[in-house]
Amino acid sequence: MTHDRPAFVLSDAAMREFHRLVERYPTKESALMPAMWLIQDQEGHIPPEAVDWLVEQLGVSHSRVWELMSFYTMFRSEPQPEHVLQVCHNISCHIVGARSILDHLQHRLGIGVGERTPDGKFALEGVECLAACGMGPALQLGKHFYEHLTPEKVDRILESLRNGNIPRADTDRELAE
Repeated sequence: MTHDRPAFVLSDAAMREFHRLVERYPTKESALMPAMWLIQDQEGHIPPEAVDWLVEQLGVSHSRVWELMSFYTMFRSEPQPEHVLQVCHNISCHIVGARSILDHLQHRLGIGVGERTPDGKFALEGVECLAACGMGPALQLGKHFYEHLTPEKVDRILESLRNGNIPRADTDRELAE
């Protein structure tokens, strides 16, 4: 553990979940990604002291944790805006209108891809793949996933977020109405 950083501490509830995860897998190392989600859910990102904690708790290397954080777009090493909107712009989503969705979001939010709104509430990202090739254009918002996007559907998502509600994937049909 690096001693020039403060120690990382999971909440009691998250620590219970962490122990449950470790017991669930055949090796402690297998719990790495779910443990990273626990930390990110608690902190909003995975700070360096949490990386040290994962190394100590799971017996993995620092490079293994950073490898996962740099490969997967859902893990964050820096504090993030409240809502990070990731729009797939890979070929399948591009063909069915991802560019118009990105353009619409840029217009509605007043920011470009890779930027944050001045109030710190939203960030907009283009990502290479959300594994929804048959359901694009697609958008991921944290653990929530939206498919078959239209500008009208995007407006309803933004309105809901601005009102403090995160529409879940299971309410996605309500957004289409």
